[in-house]
Amino acid sequence: MDTLQLLQHYWWAIISLLGALLVFLLFVQGGQGLLYAMGRSEAQRTMIVNALGRKWEFTFTTLVTFGGAFFASFPLFYSTSFGGAFYVWTLILLVFVIQAVAYEYRRKPANIFGERTYNAFLVINGIAGALLLGMAVATLFTGANFTVDRLNLADAGGNTTISQWTTPWHGLEALADYRNWALGLAVVFLSRMLALHYFLNTIDDDDLAERSRRRSLCAAGAFVTAFLVFLVSILLGSGMRATADGVIVEEEYLYLHNFIAMPYLAVMLLAGVAAVLCGVWLGWRGSRKAIWWSGSGTVLTVFALLLAAGWNSTVYYPSLSDMQSSLTIANSSSSEFTLTAMSIVSIMIPFVAAYIWYAWRSMNRTRITRQEIEGDDHLY
Repeated sequence: MDTLQLLQHYWWAIISLLGALLVFLLFVQGGQGLLYAMGRSEAQRTMIVNALGRKWEFTFTTLVTFGGAFFASFPLFYSTSFGGAFYVWTLILLVFVIQAVAYEYRRKPANIFGERTYNAFLVINGIAGALLLGMAVATLFTGANFTVDRLNLADAGGNTTISQWTTPWHGLEALADYRNWALGLAVVFLSRMLALHYFLNTIDDDDLAERSRRRSLCAAGAFVTAFLVFLVSILLGSGMRATADGVIVEEEYLYLHNFIAMPYLAVMLLAGVAAVLCGVWLGWRGSRKAIWWSGSGTVLTVFALLLAAGWNSTVYYPSLSDMQSSLTIANSSSSEFTLTAMSIVSIMIPFVAAYIWYAWRSMNRTRITRQEIEGDDHLY
């Protein structure tokens, strides 16, 4: 493996880790989607919103970092997907913008819309945000309708557009593939399960704790069902791989072969699934430790899946219109100089992670109680 290939694999690993952390942090969206189902009174809804309000910026920042890292390291994917499937990405941007607005203005005096409107914004973001992100990630496995023509860069007529979307739906056609729905719904129910585990850990209220304990098992069952549909469909289906000379070919059981060829990813996947199941059991028992098991298991599972989607010459963004336009980490990355410069900057990642951990622990040092909500002037 030469230096450029090593850098490409390194940055795909960084992006995969950011994606895995993002899926875990979507517990904020999961909690927002349960705002009225869990909060039977204004005091309980205020406790829920403020428990999530401590963490919503982590999710938002990770989403932006994920997109920025993708843009810098694999710009052809960024221009193809964000420039082509812009209906989907615009919807994702919109639902995250209204989330930020809701947290900022929900409890501001004399706001023009009223608290209920901002609560509705949070619920919309909680359901649509998780669903749309899950379906967008699913297209890394199921593909999209685009073509790539690098010769356009040399077009004397001025047409320098490399990627073209081949349908007028610009990403909405992903709704027609059941596998995209399966992963989208899996992310929705996973985010809800994680949120309920987070409530057990963060909110000191017996009524909410009992309701979280009971509902967590239902959310876990729905998540496992949807996730198994997606996982089985990709393991037993076909995928695309690049040959040594760069030609894209179709291969049956591609992702199953990847896990066999890279057994450490299979071990990571199984360990992640086991940790999530342990978290489910702890959540059913009402343990405050459930979030750490289910959260770490989520990160491991998603990390393994995303690595399997890009490593081993695998096509990570299949083209349904032209197989040879499909994207791999080799044909869509930045230059060696750019990846090297970014790698030097990435040395700061452990320090940033340490700060996030410190901030997380500091904000969760005391659990949220009714007394705290009634006496706090800085509520979301």
